[in-house]
Amino acid sequence: MALTPRQKQVLDFIAAYQVENGYSPSYEEIARALDLASIATVHKHISALQKKNYLSRGHNQSRSVDVAPRYLQEQRRNRVQASLEVPLVGTIAAGRPVETFDEKASVSFADFVGHKDTYALRVRGDSMIEDHICEGDMILVENTNEARDGDIVVALVGGSETTLKRFYHEPGNVIRLQPANSTMSPIRVPAGEVSVQGRLLAVLRKYQ
Repeated sequence: MALTPRQKQVLDFIAAYQVENGYSPSYEEIARALDLASIATVHKHISALQKKNYLSRGHNQSRSVDVAPRYLQEQRRNRVQASLEVPLVGTIAAGRPVETFDEKASVSFADFVGHKDTYALRVRGDSMIEDHICEGDMILVENTNEARDGDIVVALVGGSETTLKRFYHEPGNVIRLQPANSTMSPIRVPAGEVSVQGRLLAVLRKYQ
């Protein structure tokens, strides 16, 4: 269950207090620091956090509240995600110049990396250049055996060769693997000879 803003305030205060002092705050200190109306209000928030497995506590002890492993795990996960973010500072024109501006946002790569179902490959060849996928690019791939028409996939053909192409079903139980290069012909094979091994998530290109 999600935390309310006030519950998160209480939890963050307790965790920070423990790090700074080596022991837990009293209910009175929590109420005073967060401007809560009464000790009963503190008790209510702590009870809710305990039910959500964010806190543990001993009975009838003023400083017995401890941060539970769930909170620590989420904090570590958030730190990892933050390390995979870069600032998004605006847009850039590839045609006529535009006015620059500041946009307080970030781009997170956590959607692509850090998951067991994601892997990377280096591109060799130029069969996908018209989709702006060039030799030497790194691609991030979702590990899946499912694909829809038009998806760019990693396909195993004939049990021995893999290729990066757009995937299409054709009549007669045939699969067309379409290159994005007008000088190349598509690969058409019986569906039973094609195994999808992944679906393209992103393309990374390093210039330095």
